[in-house]
Formats: sequence, C-alpha cells, structure tokens
Amino acid sequence: MSEAADMNNIDEILEQMEELLEKSAPMPFSQSKVLIDSERLKELIDDIRLNIPQEIKRAKLIDFDCERIIKEAEEKAEKIVQQAEERAKLLVSGDTIVKEAKQRALEILSQAKSRSQEIKNATSSYVDRMLADAEKYFENGLQDVKRTTQAINRVKNGGKNNTEDEQ
Repeated sequence: MSEAADMNNIDEILEQMEELLEKSAPMPFSQSKVLIDSERLKELIDDIRLNIPQEIKRAKLIDFDCERIIKEAEEKAEKIVQQAEERAKLLVSGDTIVKEAKQRALEILSQAKSRSQEIKNATSSYVDRMLADAEKYFENGLQDVKRTTQAINRVKNGGKNNTEDEQ
C-alpha cells in the first residue's frame, strides 16, 4: 500500500475504484466486460479496510470530548456551589445577613444548576449530531462499497444480474 493511499479517506478510495472501472479496457467481443487491474483493486480494498477503523476512532474521540466537556461543566458547577456556600458562611453575622446570604446562595446554586443543565443539553445535542453524521457517513460509504461490489460482480458475470449479490 502506498503512502498516498494512507492519506485517503474512504470516499476518495471509492472514487479511485470507480475510476479504475471506468478506465479499464473492454474485453474483446464484449460490451459489458472489462479487464481490471486486480492488484490495484486489491490495494484499494485493503485501503478501505485500513481506513474504516480510523473513521471509527474519530467518532470515538468526538464522543470522548463531549464526555470531557460535560465533566468539566459539572466540576465548574460544583465549584460555584462551594464558593456560594463559603461566601454564605462568611456573611453569617446577623439574622438579616444570614437570610440574605441563604437567599443569594440558593440563587447562585440555581444558576449553577441551570448553566450546568444548559451545557449538558448543548453537549448532548452536539454528540447526537456528530454520531448521526458519522452514522450517515458510514451508511453512505457502505452503500458505495455495495454498489461497487455489485458493479464488479456484474462485470465478472458478463453483465448478468446476480440477485443474490444485490440483496
């Protein structure tokens, strides 16, 4: 496998496979059969196999980043609550001040919980979008691979439909 192929993503590799089919020389006395460089086709299939784990790793990294963001948001919320509690303890010198401090602490706690929930919701939405995009990407790639496989099988079978392969 070449270094340039290492850099390709699955879409580019599928495009190269399609180009290989399109540029293949026709077989004599046949309109639907072509001669394909089998070594090059095997290289491209190997490249796809090597790139699929990289795409999955990228999706896992996105998921890990989202979990990290949620954890950081929770830690910040906890710090805000602790600071509010400490400040409330410092203000405890009289009955009125105590009441005001408790009220302020509750407001800060409520704001921290609200902000934490907003961050969790935004992060969750982001993760959902990224995973949906990754799922769509892999479904499209799988469909492209199936279509390419079917095209190759049609070429191998002399243009006959092979219903077992298409299912």
